[in-house]
Amino acid sequence: MATVMVITCPHALGLAIPLVGAVSTTLSAKNGLLIRNRTAFENSRKVTSIVFDKTGTLTKGEFGVNSVYSFDEDYSEDKILQLSASIEQSSEHPIGKSIIKRAEDKDLEILQVQDFEVLKGEGVEGKIDNQKISLLSQQALKKRNLSMPEDFVVDEAATMIAVVIDEKVVGAITLEDQIRAESYDAIKQLQKENIKCYMLTGDNKKIAKKVANELGLDGYFAEVLPHEKQEKIEEIQSQGEVVAMTGDGINDAPALAQADVGIAIGSGTDVAAETADIILVESNPKDVLSLILFGRATYKKMIQNLFWATGYNVIAIPLAAGVLYGAGILISPAMGAALMSLSTVIVAINARFLSIDRE
Repeated sequence: MATVMVITCPHALGLAIPLVGAVSTTLSAKNGLLIRNRTAFENSRKVTSIVFDKTGTLTKGEFGVNSVYSFDEDYSEDKILQLSASIEQSSEHPIGKSIIKRAEDKDLEILQVQDFEVLKGEGVEGKIDNQKISLLSQQALKKRNLSMPEDFVVDEAATMIAVVIDEKVVGAITLEDQIRAESYDAIKQLQKENIKCYMLTGDNKKIAKKVANELGLDGYFAEVLPHEKQEKIEEIQSQGEVVAMTGDGINDAPALAQADVGIAIGSGTDVAAETADIILVESNPKDVLSLILFGRATYKKMIQNLFWATGYNVIAIPLAAGVLYGAGILISPAMGAALMSLSTVIVAINARFLSIDRE
């Protein structure tokens, strides 16, 4: 009876899962995966579909200004650029930062702006010297019944920003973003793991299709307004998919919250990071794969530890109770204590062998 009491002390069983949890949290932090929600992290092993935001996630988010156009003789190209940069100085979007950088490279003065406002999914606007200046997307132009000059032709695979002053289109700026080198391998490896990869973007269909085809994505959603991103996640979930969302911007926050696993890019906004379950410090899309593989490895270690802990009891308790006493086999209390300690050590050592696969 004393031996049975010693062996049934559930040290190993009680430590089986917490030990793995502690080791996984430490390892993830050391490798740039900040886990804010343990439940979401453990659900990452079940993910069947991943939805990526385009700008700043799959792409570098470092737009380069291709061209600046003026449609009004009262506004030179430099003036168009100066006004646009001035309006964008309060914006956190990569497009705005690129426009400001081009203006700074040309030593243009950044002007004071009043009544700055972010127009969700449309652009930004503000007032300079009592003039209302709006920087709008092509979709926003259509909603306001505005249009570009008929003779203006621009590559539809480039991002175009219309410059509107007092409801008159006076110029335009075209920009292009580059796909991250890591995105190609990340998508390829995720698809090898039978995980579907989608992209969400507010850009036009031409741009979205170009990026999706180049990366070999399973699908994409273009011209999506911020509030519609959450609806797209719900749409995929309604098909029985376990969805992870990866994004970096304020507009991605509702979608990150809706997803089964919300993953924020470390270089993104504070709002996205605060909403997400997991943060990728290095802003590398390949870390999404590492996260999922690590989630699977963590779960596997938990099962292994439960097997070792319960297996010890299944074998040792009957022996301690005297099942083989007739054959001369009986475990003494001292031997039972040694076996109990051994099972705890095995569980601890097994947990320490947990590792993150960062190919």
